Amino acid sequence: MGQHRRTPRRRRFLAPTLVTTALSVLTVAVVVVGTHSLTPRATAVASPATSAAVAPPVPGAPGVPTVPAAVPVTVPVAGSEPSEPAAQSPVSASTPTTAAPTTAPTTADGPPGTTATAPATPEAATVGALFTGAVRPGNHFCTASVLHSTTGNLLLTAAHCIDNPSGVTFAPGYRDGRAPYGTWRVTAVHTTTGWAHGGDQDEDFAVLETAADDGGRRVEDVVGGNTLGTDEPFGTAVRLYGYPADGEQPLLCTNTTGRQSAYQRVVDCPGYPGGTSGGPWISTATGHVVGAIGGYQQGGDTDDISYSAYFDHTIAALYAEAAAS
Repeated sequence: MGQHRRTPRRRRFLAPTLVTTALSVLTVAVVVVGTHSLTPRATAVASPATSAAVAPPVPGAPGVPTVPAAVPVTVPVAGSEPSEPAAQSPVSASTPTTAAPTTAPTTADGPPGTTATAPATPEAATVGALFTGAVRPGNHFCTASVLHSTTGNLLLTAAHCIDNPSGVTFAPGYRDGRAPYGTWRVTAVHTTTGWAHGGDQDEDFAVLETAADDGGRRVEDVVGGNTLGTDEPFGTAVRLYGYPADGEQPLLCTNTTGRQSAYQRVVDCPGYPGGTSGGPWISTATGHVVGAIGGYQQGGDTDDISYSAYFDHTIAALYAEAAAS
């Protein structure tokens, strides 16, 4: 039985670590944002694409993002116990519950807790695989998804997936060796110092910046993006996406999340092995992304139970930093 962390752990050593890439480290301003949060940090490639600083949108703004009606482009690919999370959500005033996972209502995605290949929908197009080197079968190591932002270039994944952007490429909607919407180069990785210095499982999330493609298009312009949701209830039905490292199509499972600890969500979805780390948890009620496979046990010690760090003010501050950089 695979572990979510196994493939990402092997793959992350394909690129230099933070210690050996000191010249590429970008130190950012100190932002103290709460109980279990520390200073956000960003790692960038030596010559990242420049972008104007913008005022970030409010994380978790109401409304499901609209996916542009873009025509897919066929691209040939080459061979002490923490305190309770505060209920001060920009998207929901509900206080997280302490309920264990429960059965979600049956949805169009199939019976709850059933894993199958994700259909090719606009939402699925916002989810993609991360590659080191060539975008080709067997070369992807983690999952990421597009975050809605004014900059149009941000991705969400797990912090344990990537600590250096050099040579990393994102292919949204990737299937069977093809990148139907194109590919985008990752140029910077934003994580917290709680993760960077201590591997804090409650901060196992990262926001990635991407460069425009060769045609000058931003990734969100092409496939749309998912609004960040914070402080949303633990008992939330979600659609869970992920790319298994030994597969060439994304998986999808819908079920209701539970509470593993004060800052960890848990969901029962079978068959999510290595490579699915970073996969988004998208609320069926709001359309907001409320988690990413990671956190406790770096996503789970078995293929059938997945975890995510709880999304609150900590990731909201990290997101704001990335959108303003």
